[in-house]
Amino acid sequence: MNGGVGGLLSGLSDVELLNAHVRGDPDAFTALVHRHHEHLWMTARRTSYTTEDAADALQEALLSAHRTAGSFRADAAVRSWMHKIVVNACLDRIRRNRSRPTTSLTDADVQEPTETRDRISDLETSIEVHNALMSLPPEQRSAVVAVDMEGYSVADAAAILGVPTGTVKSRCARGRLKLAVRLRYLQEEGNR
Repeated sequence: MNGGVGGLLSGLSDVELLNAHVRGDPDAFTALVHRHHEHLWMTARRTSYTTEDAADALQEALLSAHRTAGSFRADAAVRSWMHKIVVNACLDRIRRNRSRPTTSLTDADVQEPTETRDRISDLETSIEVHNALMSLPPEQRSAVVAVDMEGYSVADAAAILGVPTGTVKSRCARGRLKLAVRLRYLQEEGNR
């Protein structure tokens, strides 16, 4: 079966790649990671407070997925299984960081946006939305990211996050309300 990352493995399904990895194919897991890396990175980035934490959490998650691939039960898609591992790694890192508080060096580098809009206003808005998202408690943020940004159904998000659907609904509702309050100024005439 060994055809290299770009060879025969590229035609296999996610489950087939995971099974090949469990059977000892040295390239199968790499092919699976290449296939889903962008999604997993964006999940880690949206769930973590910093790029460094996202990178560390993603690395931890991929190591965990590599080691525990044999326990995959195929009751969900491989991508969802990996998504859940990444979210959990991010939440674990957030919890660890709370017990070891640090001071961000990036706050001093942030400049206040100018009053007049220029050609980078979309970027500024994106940064503001990202900062608002990062202000949410991790559990609310992971629910909002899964449902509103990643497009998972509430039921799928509940399965990924390992909580009841009602919990996902309430976390999304509370998170959306906080985002709406924090980003209300974007609805003002001069900010559209």
